[in-house]
Amino acid sequence: MTSKNFRVLPGFRLTLGYTLLYLSLIVLIPLAGVFIKTSALSWEQFWHIVTAPRALASYRLSFGASFLAALANVFFGILVAWVLVRYEFFGKKVVDALVDMPFALPTAVAGITLTALYAPQGWIGQLLAPLGIKVAFTQLGVFIALTFIGLPFIVRTVQPVLEDFNPEIEEAAASLGASRWQTFWRVILPMLYPALLTGFSLAFARALGEYGSVVFIAGNMPMKTEITPLLIITKLEQFDYAGATALAVVMLVGSFVILLTVNLLQWRSSRHQAQV
Repeated sequence: MTSKNFRVLPGFRLTLGYTLLYLSLIVLIPLAGVFIKTSALSWEQFWHIVTAPRALASYRLSFGASFLAALANVFFGILVAWVLVRYEFFGKKVVDALVDMPFALPTAVAGITLTALYAPQGWIGQLLAPLGIKVAFTQLGVFIALTFIGLPFIVRTVQPVLEDFNPEIEEAAASLGASRWQTFWRVILPMLYPALLTGFSLAFARALGEYGSVVFIAGNMPMKTEITPLLIITKLEQFDYAGATALAVVMLVGSFVILLTVNLLQWRSSRHQAQV
Protein backbone atom coordinates (compact mmCIF):
# COMPACT_ATOMS: atom_id res chain seq x y z
CA MET A 1 0.00 0.00 0.00
CA THR A 2 1.44 3.34 -1.00
CA SER A 3 1.41 6.35 1.30
CA LYS A 4 -0.81 8.12 -1.21
CA ASN A 5 -3.64 5.62 -0.69
CA PHE A 6 -3.15 5.22 3.07
CA ARG A 7 -6.05 6.34 5.23
CA VAL A 8 -6.14 6.34 9.03
CA LEU A 9 -9.93 5.98 9.06
CA PRO A 10 -11.84 3.30 7.12
CA GLY A 11 -12.83 3.81 3.50
CA PHE A 12 -15.16 6.43 2.12
CA ARG A 13 -18.24 4.20 1.84
CA LEU A 14 -18.02 2.91 5.40
CA THR A 15 -17.43 6.32 6.97
CA LEU A 16 -20.17 7.86 4.82
CA GLY A 17 -22.55 5.13 5.93
CA TYR A 18 -21.82 5.79 9.60
CA THR A 19 -22.20 9.52 9.02
CA LEU A 20 -25.60 9.17 7.35
CA LEU A 21 -26.78 6.71 10.02
CA TYR A 22 -25.72 9.04 12.83
CA LEU A 23 -27.33 12.09 11.21
CA SER A 24 -30.50 10.13 10.53
CA LEU A 25 -30.86 8.96 14.13
CA ILE A 26 -29.96 12.30 15.73
CA VAL A 27 -31.33 14.86 13.25
CA LEU A 28 -33.36 13.60 10.30
CA ILE A 29 -35.71 11.16 12.03
CA PRO A 30 -36.73 13.59 14.83
CA LEU A 31 -37.30 16.36 12.29
CA ALA A 32 -39.29 14.01 10.08
CA GLY A 33 -41.41 13.13 13.10
CA VAL A 34 -42.36 16.80 13.49
CA PHE A 35 -43.58 16.98 9.89
CA ILE A 36 -45.40 13.64 10.15
CA LYS A 37 -47.24 14.79 13.30
CA THR A 38 -48.19 18.04 11.58
CA SER A 39 -49.56 16.15 8.57
CA ALA A 40 -52.48 15.05 10.76
CA LEU A 41 -53.81 18.59 10.36
CA SER A 42 -55.65 19.75 7.28
CA TRP A 43 -54.19 22.72 5.40
CA GLU A 44 -56.94 24.98 6.77
CA GLN A 45 -56.24 23.88 10.34
CA PHE A 46 -52.48 24.28 9.89
CA TRP A 47 -52.87 27.75 8.39
CA HIS A 48 -55.26 28.84 11.15
CA ILE A 49 -52.75 27.79 13.84
CA VAL A 50 -49.61 29.29 12.32
CA THR A 51 -51.25 32.58 11.31
CA ALA A 52 -53.10 33.23 14.57
CA PRO A 53 -52.37 36.73 15.93
CA ARG A 54 -50.65 35.31 18.99
CA ALA A 55 -48.41 33.11 16.82
CA LEU A 56 -47.53 35.96 14.45
CA ALA A 57 -46.57 38.17 17.40
CA SER A 58 -44.30 35.42 18.74
CA TYR A 59 -42.63 35.03 15.31
CA ARG A 60 -41.88 38.72 15.13
CA LEU A 61 -40.32 38.71 18.58
CA SER A 62 -38.36 35.45 18.19
CA PHE A 63 -36.96 36.09 14.72
CA GLY A 64 -36.56 39.84 15.19
CA ALA A 65 -34.86 39.73 18.58
CA SER A 66 -32.63 36.82 17.50
CA PHE A 67 -31.53 38.66 14.37
CA LEU A 68 -30.81 41.92 16.21
CA ALA A 69 -28.99 40.11 19.01
CA ALA A 70 -26.79 38.29 16.48
CA LEU A 71 -26.02 41.60 14.74
CA ALA A 72 -25.12 43.23 18.06
CA ASN A 73 -22.86 40.31 18.88
CA VAL A 74 -21.05 40.73 15.57
CA PHE A 75 -20.02 44.23 16.64
CA PHE A 76 -19.18 43.42 20.26
CA GLY A 77 -17.68 40.05 19.37
CA ILE A 78 -15.13 41.68 17.07
CA LEU A 79 -14.14 44.10 19.85
CA VAL A 80 -13.77 41.36 22.46
CA ALA A 81 -11.81 39.10 20.12
CA TRP A 82 -9.55 41.99 19.07
CA VAL A 83 -8.74 42.87 22.69
CA LEU A 84 -8.01 39.25 23.59
CA VAL A 85 -5.74 38.73 20.58
CA ARG A 86 -3.91 42.03 20.24
CA TYR A 87 -3.38 43.20 23.82
CA GLU A 88 -1.69 41.85 26.92
CA PHE A 89 -3.17 42.92 30.26
CA PHE A 90 -3.61 41.69 33.79
CA GLY A 91 -6.45 39.19 34.07
CA LYS A 92 -6.54 38.37 30.37
CA LYS A 93 -6.94 34.64 31.05
CA VAL A 94 -9.89 35.36 33.32
CA VAL A 95 -11.59 37.52 30.68
CA ASP A 96 -10.95 34.84 28.07
CA ALA A 97 -12.57 32.23 30.32
CA LEU A 98 -15.56 34.50 31.06
CA VAL A 99 -16.39 34.59 27.35
CA ASP A 100 -17.36 30.92 27.57
CA MET A 101 -19.58 31.37 30.63
CA PRO A 102 -22.82 31.44 28.59
CA PHE A 103 -21.84 28.00 27.27
CA ALA A 104 -21.32 26.49 30.72
CA LEU A 105 -23.99 28.36 32.68
CA PRO A 106 -27.40 26.61 32.80
CA THR A 107 -29.89 28.70 30.86
CA ALA A 108 -32.32 28.86 33.77
CA VAL A 109 -29.57 30.26 36.01
CA ALA A 110 -28.73 32.85 33.36
CA GLY A 111 -32.37 33.87 33.10
CA ILE A 112 -32.82 34.23 36.85
CA THR A 113 -29.58 36.21 37.13
CA LEU A 114 -30.46 38.59 34.31
CA THR A 115 -33.94 39.10 35.74
CA ALA A 116 -32.52 39.89 39.18
CA LEU A 117 -30.06 42.37 37.69
CA TYR A 118 -32.47 44.19 35.38
CA ALA A 119 -35.61 44.12 37.52
CA PRO A 120 -36.71 47.58 38.77
CA GLN A 121 -35.15 46.76 42.17
CA GLY A 122 -32.06 45.08 40.69
CA TRP A 123 -28.52 46.44 40.64
CA ILE A 124 -28.77 47.65 37.06
CA GLY A 125 -32.53 48.05 36.83
CA GLN A 126 -32.68 50.58 39.65
CA LEU A 127 -30.15 52.74 37.80
CA LEU A 128 -32.16 52.61 34.57
CA ALA A 129 -35.57 53.14 36.19
CA PRO A 130 -35.08 56.90 36.83
CA LEU A 131 -34.22 57.27 33.14
CA GLY A 132 -37.53 55.67 32.17
CA ILE A 133 -35.82 52.55 30.81
CA LYS A 134 -37.43 49.25 31.73
CA VAL A 135 -35.62 46.06 30.77
CA ALA A 136 -37.10 43.16 32.71
CA PHE A 137 -40.42 41.84 31.36
CA THR A 138 -40.04 43.77 28.09
CA GLN A 139 -38.82 42.99 24.59
CA LEU A 140 -35.58 44.78 25.48
CA GLY A 141 -35.01 42.15 28.14
CA VAL A 142 -35.46 39.41 25.55
CA PHE A 143 -32.86 41.11 23.35
CA ILE A 144 -30.35 41.36 26.22
CA ALA A 145 -30.82 37.69 27.16
CA LEU A 146 -30.28 36.56 23.56
CA THR A 147 -27.23 38.80 23.25
CA PHE A 148 -25.80 37.26 26.40
CA ILE A 149 -26.07 33.67 25.18
CA GLY A 150 -24.86 34.44 21.64
CA LEU A 151 -21.64 36.39 22.27
CA PRO A 152 -19.27 33.38 22.59
CA PHE A 153 -20.15 32.16 19.10
CA ILE A 154 -18.82 35.34 17.48
CA VAL A 155 -15.74 35.61 19.67
CA ARG A 156 -14.68 31.99 19.24
CA THR A 157 -15.07 32.06 15.45
CA VAL A 158 -13.29 35.39 14.95
CA GLN A 159 -10.50 34.90 17.49
CA PRO A 160 -8.56 32.17 15.58
CA VAL A 161 -8.67 34.23 12.37
CA LEU A 162 -7.25 37.26 14.16
CA GLU A 163 -4.54 35.13 15.73
CA ASP A 164 -3.44 33.92 12.28
CA PHE A 165 -3.63 37.40 10.77
CA ASN A 166 -0.19 38.87 10.09
CA PRO A 167 0.17 42.37 11.63
CA GLU A 168 2.67 43.20 8.90
CA ILE A 169 -0.24 43.47 6.47
CA GLU A 170 -1.64 46.31 8.58
CA GLU A 171 1.78 47.96 8.63
CA ALA A 172 1.98 47.67 4.85
CA ALA A 173 -1.44 49.28 4.48
CA ALA A 174 -0.40 52.12 6.81
CA SER A 175 2.81 52.66 4.86
CA LEU A 176 0.76 53.03 1.70
CA GLY A 177 -1.21 55.84 3.31
CA ALA A 178 -4.29 54.01 4.53
CA SER A 179 -5.94 55.34 7.66
CA ARG A 180 -6.87 53.08 10.57
CA TRP A 181 -10.48 52.97 9.44
CA GLN A 182 -9.49 52.18 5.83
CA THR A 183 -7.15 49.44 7.03
CA PHE A 184 -9.88 47.85 9.10
CA TRP A 185 -12.60 48.23 6.47
CA ARG A 186 -10.61 47.18 3.40
CA VAL A 187 -7.95 44.85 4.81
CA ILE A 188 -9.03 43.29 8.11
CA LEU A 189 -12.81 43.02 7.70
CA PRO A 190 -12.70 41.10 4.38
CA MET A 191 -10.49 38.52 6.08
CA LEU A 192 -12.96 38.23 8.95
CA TYR A 193 -16.07 38.10 6.76
CA PRO A 194 -16.39 34.27 6.46
CA ALA A 195 -15.79 33.81 10.20
CA LEU A 196 -18.30 36.55 11.01
CA LEU A 197 -20.95 34.89 8.86
CA THR A 198 -20.32 31.58 10.60
CA GLY A 199 -20.50 33.19 14.03
CA PHE A 200 -23.62 35.13 13.07
CA SER A 201 -25.43 32.01 11.86
CA LEU A 202 -24.50 30.10 15.02
CA ALA A 203 -25.53 32.96 17.31
CA PHE A 204 -28.79 33.46 15.42
CA ALA A 205 -29.66 29.75 15.50
CA ARG A 206 -28.82 29.53 19.20
CA ALA A 207 -30.94 32.58 20.02
CA LEU A 208 -33.87 31.38 17.94
CA GLY A 209 -34.22 28.19 19.96
CA GLU A 210 -33.40 29.71 23.35
CA TYR A 211 -35.94 29.17 26.10
CA GLY A 212 -34.49 28.98 29.60
CA SER A 213 -32.70 32.31 29.79
CA VAL A 214 -35.55 34.19 28.09
CA VAL A 215 -38.59 32.79 29.85
CA PHE A 216 -37.72 34.49 33.16
CA ILE A 217 -36.79 37.96 31.95
CA ALA A 218 -39.46 38.16 29.24
CA GLY A 219 -42.48 38.10 31.52
CA ASN A 220 -44.25 35.93 28.90
CA MET A 221 -47.07 38.33 28.11
CA PRO A 222 -49.03 37.13 25.05
CA MET A 223 -48.76 39.46 22.04
CA LYS A 224 -45.95 41.38 23.76
CA THR A 225 -43.09 39.36 25.24
CA GLU A 226 -44.04 35.79 24.38
CA ILE A 227 -41.47 33.95 22.26
CA THR A 228 -42.40 31.09 19.93
CA PRO A 229 -40.64 28.34 21.95
CA LEU A 230 -42.73 29.34 24.96
CA LEU A 231 -45.91 29.23 22.87
CA ILE A 232 -44.95 25.73 21.74
CA ILE A 233 -44.45 24.64 25.36
CA THR A 234 -47.82 26.15 26.24
CA LYS A 235 -49.54 24.09 23.56
CA LEU A 236 -47.77 20.95 24.72
CA GLU A 237 -48.97 21.55 28.27
CA GLN A 238 -52.48 21.81 26.85
CA PHE A 239 -51.93 18.47 25.02
CA ASP A 240 -52.27 20.25 21.68
CA TYR A 241 -49.44 18.28 20.07
CA ALA A 242 -50.51 18.98 16.51
CA GLY A 243 -50.62 22.72 17.18
CA ALA A 244 -47.20 22.62 18.83
CA THR A 245 -45.65 20.75 15.91
CA ALA A 246 -47.26 23.17 13.44
CA LEU A 247 -45.48 26.07 15.12
CA ALA A 248 -42.30 24.00 15.24
CA VAL A 249 -42.50 23.46 11.47
CA VAL A 250 -42.69 27.21 10.90
CA MET A 251 -39.63 27.72 13.08
CA LEU A 252 -37.76 24.94 11.31
CA VAL A 253 -38.53 26.21 7.83
CA GLY A 254 -37.75 29.82 8.76
CA SER A 255 -34.49 28.87 10.43
CA PHE A 256 -33.46 26.68 7.51
CA VAL A 257 -34.09 29.42 4.96
CA ILE A 258 -32.14 32.00 6.93
CA LEU A 259 -29.22 29.68 7.68
CA LEU A 260 -29.14 28.52 4.05
CA THR A 261 -28.94 32.14 2.93
CA VAL A 262 -26.08 32.84 5.34
CA ASN A 263 -24.21 29.72 4.19
CA LEU A 264 -24.63 30.73 0.55
CA LEU A 265 -23.22 34.16 1.34
CA GLN A 266 -20.31 32.53 3.14
CA TRP A 267 -19.67 30.21 0.18
CA ARG A 268 -19.68 33.13 -2.25
CA SER A 269 -17.32 35.08 0.01
CA SER A 270 -14.90 32.16 0.31
CA ARG A 271 -15.01 31.59 -3.44
CA HIS A 272 -14.35 35.26 -4.13
CA GLN A 273 -11.37 35.29 -1.76
CA ALA A 274 -9.97 32.15 -3.38
CA GLN A 275 -10.15 33.80 -6.79
CA VAL A 276 -8.42 36.90 -5.48
